Amino acid sequence: MTDSKSALNRSPIYLEIKEFLKLAIPLAGVQLAQAAIGFVDTLMMGRMGLETLAAGGLAALTFSVFLYTTSGILMGVSPIVATAYGAGDKPQIERIVRQGCLLVVGLAIPVSLGIANFDLLMRHLGQAETTVVLGNTYLEIMVWGFFPALGFALLRSVVAAMSHTKVVMAIAIGGTIINIVGDYALGFGKLGFPQLGIAGLALASILAIWAMFLSLVIYILTQTELKTYRFFRQIYQYDFQILTSLIRVGVPIGVATALEIGLFTIVTYLMGILGTEVLAAHQVILQTIAITFMVPLAMSYAATIRVGREIGQNNLAGAIRATYVSAATGLGFMLLMAAILLIFPDRIIGIFIDINDPKNANVVTLATGMMTIAAISQVLDGPQKIIIGALYGLQDTRIPMLLSLFAFWGIGLTSGYWLGFHTALGGSGLWIGQSIGIAISAVIFWWRFHYLLGRK
Repeated sequence: MTDSKSALNRSPIYLEIKEFLKLAIPLAGVQLAQAAIGFVDTLMMGRMGLETLAAGGLAALTFSVFLYTTSGILMGVSPIVATAYGAGDKPQIERIVRQGCLLVVGLAIPVSLGIANFDLLMRHLGQAETTVVLGNTYLEIMVWGFFPALGFALLRSVVAAMSHTKVVMAIAIGGTIINIVGDYALGFGKLGFPQLGIAGLALASILAIWAMFLSLVIYILTQTELKTYRFFRQIYQYDFQILTSLIRVGVPIGVATALEIGLFTIVTYLMGILGTEVLAAHQVILQTIAITFMVPLAMSYAATIRVGREIGQNNLAGAIRATYVSAATGLGFMLLMAAILLIFPDRIIGIFIDINDPKNANVVTLATGMMTIAAISQVLDGPQKIIIGALYGLQDTRIPMLLSLFAFWGIGLTSGYWLGFHTALGGSGLWIGQSIGIAISAVIFWWRFHYLLGRK
């Protein structure tokens, strides 16, 4: 028995699972904590009324689109740092991080201007005036949290690639607590603070974001290993070669991220055209799966790091093993989540709105139908995100970007629009269409991975 246990502990699969979970579990904690900020905001919006839920949820999603897209560009830092860390190249890591910091500034300024003026586009997209006014109130405040959110995304990727994940999780959980207390105090006028409504929810969110960013900077400057790296010295000097490399790897990741989250965003705006009740029902489902999806998203980041390190050590077999372990783990988790969504839809919907209120009856019916579709699509959505993370670990980003365009927009959005507006399915039809796009992406990303293996 002892020999059998010892053999298991030396098994490459066992060791890979152990290394993968050491990264994935804290990163999942980080992603869940960050997602909880938007989740709690949406929960509080639901208690303020359906109009606030619809408009605020739309605004929160809009902010997330900008953040995840630009964070995707910065994701180019992660595989490159992981490869350099695997090769033991400390000076290269320092140079990469400095250029990443410059990239943060270069992205934050123009994108923040876009967020601040997004109400103009909301009107052109056919949203009700109440939705535009409430949504713009939220975005005008949230824009001040964009730079620290982007800076946190960069530094989180760096320290995660260097195996400092637990502290990032602790910081993210702390930020979530700040947000929850702030929402309660500022949104509803508790603890001696004025009642600011949706503006208070936004203020609480940016306080949490700034606290997370500054805490991570302080950790990097004081932690025993990390403070030996000169990340912020002569940060104003740019290195054309490294910056070009970051952009070459990162921009396709950012575009692919924008294509994926953009699909959900456009569908959300289309839901708004179908009516406030449809949009409110959609927000309930979207925020629910946004929480469950954070775990495979974290696994995707872990897969990028694990594959990047193995490539840095010229270990192709290890990179393959890392990919299969991460994808199998993600599939198992999403099967569990799908079962929960299918078995307890009323309880989940009841978290956001009062399902016993006759005024919400139609929203509950709409949300229940959407929940069933979302639960099934999640089974493939998790593994497809993890396999694309493995491709990023190989620094293969341009072809996956084009495949994302084909799957999410060429198939997902087109079929969803037709089903939503040319059949009686309405909002459920839009969900079916984007789910078809997710299924297609899962298949072609697996094909791409095996194609690259065949070439190597």
